[in-house]
Amino acid sequence: MARAQIALYFPSYVWPDTQRTDPLDSIRECIRRAEDYGFDIWVIDHLLVAPGLYGATWLDPLAMLNYAAALTRRVNLGTGILVAPVRQPVVLAKEIGSLQLLCEGRFRLGLGPGWHAKEYEVVGAHISERGPRTDEMIEALEVLLTRERASYQGKYYRFEDVTIVPRTGMPDVWIAGGSRQPDPQEKDPPVMAESVKRRIVKAGRWLARASGTHEWVKRDWQELRAYARTMGKDADSLVFGLCNFFHFVDAKNHDDAVAIQQKSFQRVMGSRRTLEQLKKGYLFGTTGEIIDTLRGLVDAGCTYLCIGPTMADPKQIDILANEVMPRLS
Repeated sequence: MARAQIALYFPSYVWPDTQRTDPLDSIRECIRRAEDYGFDIWVIDHLLVAPGLYGATWLDPLAMLNYAAALTRRVNLGTGILVAPVRQPVVLAKEIGSLQLLCEGRFRLGLGPGWHAKEYEVVGAHISERGPRTDEMIEALEVLLTRERASYQGKYYRFEDVTIVPRTGMPDVWIAGGSRQPDPQEKDPPVMAESVKRRIVKAGRWLARASGTHEWVKRDWQELRAYARTMGKDADSLVFGLCNFFHFVDAKNHDDAVAIQQKSFQRVMGSRRTLEQLKKGYLFGTTGEIIDTLRGLVDAGCTYLCIGPTMADPKQIDILANEVMPRLS
């Protein structure tokens, strides 16, 4: 079996019913465990709550990573992913430069177009613009973070003679996207748009999202490799990463494990998707079954497993490090 690096998809949840995170002591301890075990820390981004589709929301990702930067020295810190169209490039460049300085160059920029229509609406954008806005955001950030007097003229973003300090260079960019599990209330065919494939191949690093089935993720990877060849790129130069969620339980058989996991997953994922739909995309079952699922993804080409618990429980990270990681190497 090929080898994969494990990173922590950090549990930076905010629970709408309490307006609170999990206990801050637990969050700090999860950060410390990630540092001790050598797990890079990645955080999710949602500007607004999405009732039904998610039962939780998340802390602001850059604020969370600045907090993690103060408690770590060696692990990388990434956004998995930052919803590009709801950001303003000059402001974001300043935030990235500041974070890169504080974490001494450990930041990795995961970007994607997002999907929640209300998030675009409240910032004066529209969901139909999300792809082109993401492409322009990447171009604008590259200019802002590498040039002393930056100018950019796009359809959505424009600026002249802007100097960002600290200007720390463009971080490694990871792009999200791919076929996803259809929302039962919306038409969402499991296809990967050519614009998405082009964006991913150009960046060279892909973060597959958890909402697609494992088989779709594997198929998407083969599509991306084939598309890279049509663009004249070496398919083997592409990096395949995956974001996903787990909840390890002490159960000996599949049904018992799922019965325990269901409540924890639905607390995070909301009530719109059925248990069967959740099982197709996320990591369910006994610890051994989850390991087998991850092995299948690694064998399919995934070399960066960014996975995280459905609650800020340091014991879950211990299991990941001591029981799962050794069996994936």
